[in-house]
Formats: sequence, structure tokens, C-alpha cells
Amino acid sequence: MKRVRCPKCDAYITFDETKYSDGQALVFQCAECGKQFGIRIGVSKLKAAKQNEEQLDENANEKGCGSIVVIENMFHFKQVIPLQMGDNHIGKYHKGNKATCQIESSDPSLDLNHCVINVSRDKNGNLKYILRDGPSLTGTFVDNEILSDRERRVIDDGTLFTLGATSIILRKA
Repeated sequence: MKRVRCPKCDAYITFDETKYSDGQALVFQCAECGKQFGIRIGVSKLKAAKQNEEQLDENANEKGCGSIVVIENMFHFKQVIPLQMGDNHIGKYHKGNKATCQIESSDPSLDLNHCVINVSRDKNGNLKYILRDGPSLTGTFVDNEILSDRERRVIDDGTLFTLGATSIILRKA
């Protein structure tokens, strides 16, 4: 299954690319805003998209601060998002959203600014990751425990945390 994004409202439309041949033109109508737009199926574009996804996995640590891996579930596909030093605001992708780590998802329980991961160095020069809630409407869970409003939790490599119905794993540098 492939997804295309509406050029007007950024909503996703999912379709089965195996039913179409290379070079075939498709026309879609967005269910959200009614905009009609077309795409052309092509080998080079599909290969380039796959290579970009693989490149993202390889380059997720290029800044040396680690990354978050958004686990694939019914709302979205796997995403690898690099972290940077300082505050990393995590939230749902939306045009104009100023969150630094935007997750492309249709999960209604994921807020635009859901939580923050602060990346810093400890006394020994090792990376330290501190997670805090946004505050969000549905909360941020670490190991199935909700973070209170002012609570800050030190997390480590492999820590699973949940934002609404979206699960995320921290990967250290």
C-alpha cells in the first residue's frame, strides 16, 4: 500500500500500487477537502522513495544525538526521526506546527505538541535523555505509567513510551 498526500490539506490517501502499471496516471479526490489531483506511477519515483526511507534509517544518527522510532500501527507507517541537542518537541505533523519532531499520523489522540525529550550531556560526557509531557490531552506513558504534569523521566536506549495510541522507541546515538 502506498500513500499520497493531498496538495491542498495534507490529508493522506492510501491506494494499492500493485493494481496499476508503471507510467499509468491516477486521479484522486481528497475526502477531507474535495480537491482533485493526479499522479503518475513510475518505477524511478517508487525506488527513490524507498531509497530515501532507507537513507533516513542510516542517517537518523548523523547529528550524534540518537533518534526516535515510531512503531508502525494502524494509524501510520514506521518513521525514524533524528533528535538534536536541547529540547525536541514531539507532536503530530500539521502545516504550520512548530514541533521539531513531527510524526505523520492520523491518530486522533496524538496532540500537535505532545511531549518533549531534552537531550544533554552528563558530567562524564554521556548523552542523557529526559522525557516530559507537553502537557497533552491524552498523556504520555512510559512503561505503562502515565507521567504527571510536572514529572520528568530519564529514559534510556530501548525505552518504549506511548503518546495516545502511538508507540515510540528511543534509540541512543
